[in-house]
Amino acid sequence: MPTKPVPAESIPLPPRKTVYPAPFASQVEGRVKRKLGDFFGLSNFGVNLTELAPGAVSALLHHHSRQDEFIYVLEGHPTLVLGDKEYRLDPGDCHGFKAGSGVASQLVNRSSAPVKYIEIGDRTEGDQVAYPNDDLKAVQLANGEWRLTHKDGRPW
Repeated sequence: MPTKPVPAESIPLPPRKTVYPAPFASQVEGRVKRKLGDFFGLSNFGVNLTELAPGAVSALLHHHSRQDEFIYVLEGHPTLVLGDKEYRLDPGDCHGFKAGSGVASQLVNRSSAPVKYIEIGDRTEGDQVAYPNDDLKAVQLANGEWRLTHKDGRPW
């Protein structure tokens, strides 16, 4: 753990790009996520500096049962998909996603320029993630790792 401030861009990328199984992993191929909070050993919440190439998405459309999320746009103009609505965001725009709301969300970069944003999420134990458009379910285990299954419970 560093003892002094560091440039966020210097924080190494994680060795694993996504926890999504093969049928879904390609959808986040254009996403680069630097896990700032992990780098500093934070355990109560996560902070990521995320970049989306043109055409990339932040994640599959999803919502959490127990973990809140927050985004703040630094550069570019992503589209926020929020339930059945869409919003074009500008640098300086932000949005919070309350756990348990049942409203699915994702960011999509439909522009021709990169998008950069900060995402923050808590690490409340027992979280489950629902993906309304995909045959996927995620359950967070006690050790913080994710178990991914089909919606009917079969493992991936």
